[in-house]
Amino acid sequence: MSAALTPLASEEFQAPGLGLFDWPPLVEGQAWFNKPALLALIGVVVVVIFAYSAFSRPKLVPKGMQNIGEIAYEFVREQIAKPNLGKDSDRWMPLLVSMFLYVLVVNLFGSLIFVQFPVMSRIGYAAILSIGVWVLVMYLGIKHQGPIGFFKNVMFPPGLPTWIYFLVAPIELISTFFLRHITHAVRLFATMMAGHLIIALFSEVGWHFLFVQLTPLGAPIGVLGFIMTILLTAFELFIQALQAYVFALLAAMFINDALHPAH
Repeated sequence: MSAALTPLASEEFQAPGLGLFDWPPLVEGQAWFNKPALLALIGVVVVVIFAYSAFSRPKLVPKGMQNIGEIAYEFVREQIAKPNLGKDSDRWMPLLVSMFLYVLVVNLFGSLIFVQFPVMSRIGYAAILSIGVWVLVMYLGIKHQGPIGFFKNVMFPPGLPTWIYFLVAPIELISTFFLRHITHAVRLFATMMAGHLIIALFSEVGWHFLFVQLTPLGAPIGVLGFIMTILLTAFELFIQALQAYVFALLAAMFINDALHPAH
């Protein structure tokens, strides 16, 4: 009886799970060097090559890669840097453009055929970027406001009644120095992880009910899974770009708070 049930059991639909994010090492004995690590390195190379191609020999009338590079640069400057950093925006453009492009590229890997894995769906990669921003913000805050002034300006924003500082001070301390930088990473990671899981689920539904267990009742489900995979992939492209924008935007806001305390 058990032997007869084995083929049927092997055809049962299995929803994809967290195993999608576990990758074996590409080099024996180097557990850290797996597919996500390789894609993270490739992302760096792609951004460097793109920046070099676009800006190494700028021409008065841009074309080709320079055109794309200038569009990306202008977008970051007008939509991220200037609204948040004002007169300091040009100084921070190299960091913000690099951050935006890198997060965008490694996010788009999730929709690239034969690659199909967003690097930021592994929390470690988003956390490293967020920790880098945190270190920079702490350094700038202490440098421009002094160690005492930085903590004071964060914990005691002006214009509030004295009694309310007992409530506001610990909240602002935890939020500014810890919570917002944690959510900076978690927002990017969770969105990429959820998108990858949902697309994997519908693609598995389409494949299973159209090619593995094709039945009159299952075929419509398979077709629906196939259609949803296409629609969700198109939507995910938008989300991938949006998350790159949001990550760079929040970094600009944090930098501005460190440079210019609230008055």
